Amino acid sequence: MKTVLVASSKGGVGKTTLSTNLAAHFANDGKRTVLVDADRQGSSRHWAEKRAHLNTAVLPVDGTRRDWNRKVPDDAQHVVVDASAGAHGPELVHFLDVADAVVVPVLASRIDIEATVPFLDTLAKHPRVRKGDLPVGLVGNRLRPWTNASQQFMDALREWPYPLVAELRDTQAYVLMAGLGRSLFDYQSQQVREHQADWAPLFKWLKRA
Repeated sequence: MKTVLVASSKGGVGKTTLSTNLAAHFANDGKRTVLVDADRQGSSRHWAEKRAHLNTAVLPVDGTRRDWNRKVPDDAQHVVVDASAGAHGPELVHFLDVADAVVVPVLASRIDIEATVPFLDTLAKHPRVRKGDLPVGLVGNRLRPWTNASQQFMDALREWPYPLVAELRDTQAYVLMAGLGRSLFDYQSQQVREHQADWAPLFKWLKRA
């Protein structure tokens, strides 16, 4: 069983979008997938409930309780954890102890960068991260690569001590699909496939993690 923790120091950075699309990708790949929602808003759980009728359904689990892992079936192959917004290292210990990889979405803004740096510092204090046993990857999210702001932002992220594992372009498709309990990986139009390609480096990194 592989567990991926999606976490960020603030809300509104696309953490739930990353979590739900990761879970859908694994499910579409034929893997028995669990989505642990540790955010009290329950957005990931509601998304999973909306796709319960699909062959690629994802099992939602309440992650707001410390005994969340007892609700994960023994035959689960992939677990995606959508951490609560604003949680830092000490609050994530029970997830960091069992995760195989941590994915941190970052938006192209100074506010997000300033919030992410201390968050990464708290992660670095966890023994598994400090020893290099738990890989942490950054995802540039909602990017507009044709703008100088996004380009400068990505250049800055590449200088950070953690690898930049994906650059996801901005699109309203994520919002529309989320409302239906769907994901980018439930469709195969040409436009959708172009955005799916943005995720390929992330999946490659997760396989190595």
